[in-house]
Order: sequence, then C-alpha cells, then structure tokens
Amino acid sequence: MTLAPPKTQSAQPTGGVRAGADQPDLIRSSLGNLLRLRGPAAGLSLAPRVVRAAQNGAHLCAFKGRGMEFAEARPYEPGDDVRTLDWRVTARTGRLHTKLFSEERERPVYLWVDHRRPMFFATRGRFKSVVAGEIAALVGWAAHRHGDRVGGLVFSEHWHHELRPKRGKAGVLRLLKQLTHEPEGAPASPDEEREAMGRAVARLRRLTRPGSLILLVSDFRHLDGPSSLHLGRLARHNDLVLVFVHDPFEAAIPDAGRCRITDGRRELALDTRSRAQLEQYRHRFHQRLDRVRELARRHRAHLIPCTTEDDPLDALIRRLGARHGPA
Repeated sequence: MTLAPPKTQSAQPTGGVRAGADQPDLIRSSLGNLLRLRGPAAGLSLAPRVVRAAQNGAHLCAFKGRGMEFAEARPYEPGDDVRTLDWRVTARTGRLHTKLFSEERERPVYLWVDHRRPMFFATRGRFKSVVAGEIAALVGWAAHRHGDRVGGLVFSEHWHHELRPKRGKAGVLRLLKQLTHEPEGAPASPDEEREAMGRAVARLRRLTRPGSLILLVSDFRHLDGPSSLHLGRLARHNDLVLVFVHDPFEAAIPDAGRCRITDGRRELALDTRSRAQLEQYRHRFHQRLDRVRELARRHRAHLIPCTTEDDPLDALIRRLGARHGPA
C-alpha cells in the first residue's frame, strides 16, 4: 500500500535546502523550487577527495574521474604503465607500444530517479519524492557548472522518461520538468513495483556509456537479484552513487499505540503496541538497507543515506565534498 503521512503525525517543515527564501512544498516538487537550487548547487563538488574511513556502513571511494579517450600510440618507455600497452600495434610492429589518452572535456552525468508510489510518503520533513527531486536537481546543476552533459531516467510503475545526455542549461531543465510529475494510474502491487525497478535499471544499462557518473536516487524498495546484477555491471565502467532516501518512520515505528495511515483514499490500521509487528517492520527495513550497503561495498560505489528530515545539500556535501575556490 502506498502510504502518505499518518493522521496521527503531521509532516513538519524542515527549512529545505539552505535556500532560506521560500519554504518548499512538503508533498510535491515544484519547478520553481528546483530552479532555485542552482545557487546552492555551486557549493557542491563532483570530484570528492579520497575518504579515509566509511561510517554507518557506507562505502566510499574516490571517483575514477572523467572518461578517457584514446589519442595515439607511441613506443614503450621504461616506467610506462604496462596496463596501457597497445597489443595490436605491438603485434604489428614487433616493438612494445603504449597507449596515450586525452581527458574528455565532457562527462555524461545520469540521474536515475524513483517516482514509484512508495516515494510519495513522509511522516516528517518532506515526501521522499521531494527530497529525491532536490538531490537530482542539485547534482544536475553542479554537473552543468562543471561542463558535464546531463541526462537521466525518471520512472514510476506506469511510465518512464529517458533523457539522453545534453550539454548546457537545457539538459538540466528537461530533467527538472520530469521531476515535477506525480503518480498516475492505480496503486501498484509489490510485484509491479519490483518489475518497474527492474525495467528502469535495465533501461539505464542501455542508456549509459562507459565513463559516466550515475546517481541513483530511491528508497530501493524491492531491489532484487537481477536489478543488483545490472547495477554491478554498470559499476564496472562508471562511477555509481546510490542515494538511499527514507523516512525515519520506516526505520523505527514510534510506540504510539494504534494509529491510522492513509494515502487519502484508503487507510491502514497499525498497532504499534505489538512487539512482534514492530520487530517485523524494523527487520524488513534493515534487510533493505543491508542489501544496498552490500551492493555499494561489493562494487565500490558511493552510498549516501538521506532521510526526509535531512538537508539534501548537506547530505551530498558530507559524502561527496564541497567545491573549493570561487563559486
């Protein structure tokens, strides 16, 4: 069942992304607020420092950097990296040759954003979908500032929008417009939610090219084996960032007795006095979190946890680093 804020708990404003101006909408992403994130995004770095230690189970590593393209081959010299030997030229000439590469001026940055119905939920702060939209917008604006091309995939149970990487402001604006879409169609079953995630990950593999930075923003509900396999293959030749968005209520239900949770049309009665029910709920959440942590650890991906109460800019800077020098 898709859940919205419980009637027993109201979502409270948390101030948004350090903007300090207009209070963002708590339950929907507006184009105006996403446009205003261009300023705060100037402080975000997409080239983080090497992290000395991982905390709270998050595994971090330095980005591989922008993609490299082959420039030419030259005779091998002592001290050259043997991993860059050009075996074709070596076989043809009978002399060892090494490859020279030039750094690409542009790097594709893909924003993969989950808009399935469970993302339209919060008991505190803002809906997970709103937080996900702010995170994607911040990275999109930062990538634009760095001269990278911005593309992505926004999906739900009933639709998906693929955006080929595009340079300039136009690439970011296409993404922002897709982030303002709200759920359509009837509520989906868990199997339909799982299938939607699987299709979206498979499409992402077909859409991306080696050397890309890929940011996946989701609560990773129904992340199964095939989807994990796709993500592992993506991580071989790309920088992968997993942003795990969740509501504090999902991690630990407060002992509030009997409470009602509604999506505006249907209600679910939850008895938080039942220790067995609370333990089962908590266990399911931590199973999902452990699955995402293990995926990040195994494939040396960045994992960024972010709750509906967190400031998305702070969460990104804490894990990816701040931009140095003039904004």
